[in-house]
Amino acid sequence: MIVRILGEGQFDVPETDKGHLGELEAQLNAAVDGDDDDAFGSALASVITEVRNVGTLLPPDSFTSSDLVVPFSDATLAETKALLDEPGGERS
Repeated sequence: MIVRILGEGQFDVPETDKGHLGELEAQLNAAVDGDDDDAFGSALASVITEVRNVGTLLPPDSFTSSDLVVPFSDATLAETKALLDEPGGERS
């Protein structure tokens, strides 16, 4: 599974970690849907920490389509909502 953290790069995350990452993504989506800044910050940090811990950073010159795109690490809820409102920005 390829995960892109905006502004950081792509990570190859083992399929064995896909379930846990999906749970963290669901928490992030719930925070966005609930318009909860605090929950968003916490959930975003959890997703990014998990991706960094279990994933392998791909070389910068290696580009493949991403299965999941995560906002940059210091993104705000408002910035993330703006990204989601752009063409192609819908969530999975």
